[in-house]
Parts: sequence; structure tokens; C-alpha cells
Amino acid sequence: MHISRRTALMAAGSAAAAVPLIGPRPAPPPPDPEATLDQIADAFSFQARSPVLHTPDERGLEFEDVTFPSRDGVPLEGWFIPAPGSDRLIIANHPMGFTRSGLPTHLEPWHSIWAASGNGFEVDLIPDYRILHDAGYNVLAYDLRNHGTSSAANGGISSSGILEARDVAGSVAYARSRPDTRDMAIGLFSRCLGCSSTFAAMTLFPDAFEGVRCLVGPQPVTASVIMGRRLAAIGLGDRLADLEERIRIRTGIGFGPRSPRQWARNVHVPTLLYQVRDDVLTDPSDVRTMFDNLPVADKQLQWIEGTTARWDGYLEFQRRPEPMLAWFAAHMS
Repeated sequence: MHISRRTALMAAGSAAAAVPLIGPRPAPPPPDPEATLDQIADAFSFQARSPVLHTPDERGLEFEDVTFPSRDGVPLEGWFIPAPGSDRLIIANHPMGFTRSGLPTHLEPWHSIWAASGNGFEVDLIPDYRILHDAGYNVLAYDLRNHGTSSAANGGISSSGILEARDVAGSVAYARSRPDTRDMAIGLFSRCLGCSSTFAAMTLFPDAFEGVRCLVGPQPVTASVIMGRRLAAIGLGDRLADLEERIRIRTGIGFGPRSPRQWARNVHVPTLLYQVRDDVLTDPSDVRTMFDNLPVADKQLQWIEGTTARWDGYLEFQRRPEPMLAWFAAHMS
């Protein structure tokens, strides 16, 4: 049964990830294109971990360090942040390459990787949890496999949501196993890779999400789109198929099976997506297609204007949380 589910998912199509862009304008091809393609394929296939540099107590939040199994038993690490007297729980994950605490892009080596695309500033996600707590929500924030302090799995490969889907399902199962959270209303705050993984989990394990009230999903993205943008920016726009073959050799998964656009067809909870419209790392048509494919009537797509930096999308909640809080409140009261 497990094999048939994975086969069905991988037949669906192409996925989400956040991969560095060399620069926002097209450039001449690099002097050694083959070596460059190898380096990009290595970085995409085996994401370097970033550290968990912040903790909830920095924002005055009490928290519990927790560990729980993914659906396939991989140990995941996270925080449970209680809101005494509340019967509502938000489960939060993170973008590719990030952790539950964010990404220290103001520090090396991350700054050199991301600054050219306008994303050279830190994303600290702890303020998000403070806002949710103050709005009356318990929070479970966790690191996906091969990220943060969660365990390594599957040879360390990045699958753009196919394998990480098991972590999303595991987080919901964990919440329903704790005596203090098992009867709470659950909402999902799934960011980028975490959102694509949520789409995939709802495709693979639909029964695991029975009773989940809603989803807020910042910036899901399709792997072939973001990698095509990156290659175009370094003068290798005609080499996407060659890059895909390198990634397939390293991970066993090409762009085709990595498909949040197709997985979105299996999302049956009220969903709010939001995205930087002019994000240099992707194209607005990508998230628009995901939104259009959502089969639910209760859905909303919110654009972030006035910036080309993807990181601004990850900081949108702590800058202007009202639409997201209103979405949670409307579906979790």
C-alpha cells in the first residue's frame, strides 16, 4: 500500500523548493557550465542545514522542547508553545533550507548565497509565534526532516514535498496524541516547502487531515519554475533538462513528480495562500495555478506588492498579520 501511494504521488508531476538565485538579471554563461550545473544539482539535491538560532523565550514565550515521529518514524524536533485556556492549535513548519526559527541570511555563508537576489536579510520566525500566542493560539512548530535539529532521512535527499509529506502527517498525529492538545481545533501554517509538503500529505494521507480546520500557506513554489529562473539568471536558461537529469541521478526524482500544482487538487480545507507578486525567484503564474487548482470554494490568494524579495513574503505575517489571523479566527472559532 505504501509503495502504491508513493508511486501515485510521483506520477502527479513537479515541486516546491527555495534555491539560491545568482542575480536578478540575465548574465553570460559561466566559464564552466557543466561544473556549474553539477554544483547547482548538488546544492538542490542535498540541502545544507541551517541552525536553530532563536528560541521562543527571546519573545517572552514559555515553551516545551518536543520530539515526535514522522509518519514513517523519522524523529522530528520542535517546540510546543502553550496558550493557557485556549482550545486552538496552529501547527507551523518552514521553507526549504530554513528551520522553525527562520534563516540567518545576514550571516555567512547564507548571506553570500542569497544577497544577490535581494534576500540578504535575516528571517526570524519567532515573532510569528508571539503573534499567534497573543491571538489565543497554542503553537506546535517543528523542523522537517533533514532540516534544523530533526533527524536525517532518505540519504539526506530533498524531495520537494514527496518525503517531507510524512512529517506533516506526523505533526498532526502527534498533536492528536497529546492529552493536552488531542481535542483542540487544528489549523496549519505551512510555509513554502512546508506548504508543498502539506499539499502532498493531503494527497497521500487524506484521512490524517480529517477535522483540520484550515490552512494558511505562504509561497509554495514548483521546483522546475524556481530552477528555471535561476538558470536563466546565470545564462543557462536552455539547460533546465540537463539540470533535471543531474538532480534525478542524485535523488531518483526528476522535476515531474515534484508537483504542488497537482497536489493542490487534493486540498479540501479552507486555504489562504499569499505570495510576493514580483518575486525574482519564481513567477506569479505558479502560485496562481496552485490556487486555481484548489477544489474548495473557501479560498483566498493574497499578493504582496512593492518588493521583489521572496524573504519579504516570509516576514509578511509579522508585519501585517491581520488577514491571516482573520482567516484562522473565521475557521477555528
